[in-house]
Amino acid sequence: MSSGAGRAHAQVTPAPIGIFTGHTDIGTVLHPGSVQYDAAKQTYTISGSGENVWFAADAFQFVWKKVEGDFTLTADISILGQGGDPHRKAMLMARQSLDPDSAYADVALHGVGLTSLQSREAKGEVTHEVQANVNAPRRVRLQKHGDEFSLWIAGEDGKFSFSGAAMRVPMKGEFYVGLGVCAHNKDAVETARFRNVAFGNVSSERDAQFYTTLETVDIASTDRRVTYVSSSRNAEIITAPNWTPDGGSLLFTYGGAIERVPVSGGAPKVVDTEAGYVTDAHGISPDGTMLAFSSYGCGFGDYSTIYVVPVGGGAPRRVTAKSPAFWQGWSPDGKTIVFLLTEGPDQIGIYTMPVAGGKETRLASGNTAMISGSAGFSPDGKYIYFNSDRSGAMEVWRMRPDGSQQEQLTKDGAGNWCPHVSPDGRLLALLTQERRSARDLGLAPVTLRVMTLADGYVRVVAKFTGSNNSMPAPSWSPDSRRLAFMSYQGVGADTERPRMFVPKKIVK
Repeated sequence: MSSGAGRAHAQVTPAPIGIFTGHTDIGTVLHPGSVQYDAAKQTYTISGSGENVWFAADAFQFVWKKVEGDFTLTADISILGQGGDPHRKAMLMARQSLDPDSAYADVALHGVGLTSLQSREAKGEVTHEVQANVNAPRRVRLQKHGDEFSLWIAGEDGKFSFSGAAMRVPMKGEFYVGLGVCAHNKDAVETARFRNVAFGNVSSERDAQFYTTLETVDIASTDRRVTYVSSSRNAEIITAPNWTPDGGSLLFTYGGAIERVPVSGGAPKVVDTEAGYVTDAHGISPDGTMLAFSSYGCGFGDYSTIYVVPVGGGAPRRVTAKSPAFWQGWSPDGKTIVFLLTEGPDQIGIYTMPVAGGKETRLASGNTAMISGSAGFSPDGKYIYFNSDRSGAMEVWRMRPDGSQQEQLTKDGAGNWCPHVSPDGRLLALLTQERRSARDLGLAPVTLRVMTLADGYVRVVAKFTGSNNSMPAPSWSPDSRRLAFMSYQGVGADTERPRMFVPKKIVK
């Protein structure tokens, strides 16, 4: 029998185990797990077998208590012994039930030091994870706030900071919280030690803080990894990630400036554009030499206008004569840009023009539901993809570069935004809202999906709290294997769009 086929059999101790009330082997394990509690040192030493905590079912040893509502669970974790499986896991976990396929969220420290937030959104579904960009932190915390679970880490100074990893998992009524160990090998037993374990309430300070996380997701595995976390108490956000041609760095906008950060993590550096306030529309030319962006200011007035600068920064050159205009994408040969131009109250058109200057060609027009992030060339230059609500719901459309042969690609009525075609031309990435009206993609639960253009097959690669600011710029890695996006934490699903700096004179 596989590990996913069995059910848990509670092995409840006759007395409390520290702050916990029982311990259980979840799923089918060949070797029963155990726990030892040292009250003097407040230490839990847990041994567990089990094939994995992953996919659609789990097998591991779990030390637990029943709780309701929000909480924090904190511990110092050490995996003992050498030579075990690199992905053996010691975990802080919340679990809806003791069934092996239960919904859950956990902070998992792996044998190699990888630290991630894992979750199964609902019973029987597959596990997903967000990997922190800090290896083997000294102290970790699992936090629940509403439906949002998050991973917090502390270094030698003991001060906690948000890792950037957050996932939404609804827990109904009472659920289980505790410590777990999985050998990641059905024939083995592994042991981990949990010190300074603390169960507590969510700090009121958490409600006053807003976070933006720059993440990447592997399209094949759906594994997510944190690149950078930004925090703010006035809910100012970072937006619009896109990749450098070498795949080693990401650009984004924050506070009216463009910044660059290594994909592996680190401190961002501002790209000098000598510009005014840069909007969330920007991108590097196909040959990697120029950076296009939309900006208020630059000495040419207070409406958004499109400019280009050398990719390393420099003096901006104005491209569009009319404004307010918002850059959207480069043609594959780097000679043409596609952009949005405000034509009047509540009216926006999709235009192209030579980047060197020349005629602005109008391709399509509609109301302002066609917003930033709604137009971009396919890699072969044969189509321009955009989103429009002309069918009654926001959907993805495409047309020829001259505006002809406009056709609707998505027809599910869910509200589909920010279409971007992968560099290899096979996949279309799009954001789908989980609720809100067709014309509103304010801050809310969203789903990042990819469509195979050859057959129209659509699959989910990530779910998070987001908005159209999450990926308005082209966000595929150059090798077409990963997508970059922004997720937002510190707010509930019904929170309105976060505050951003807005110049006094903009399109109304």
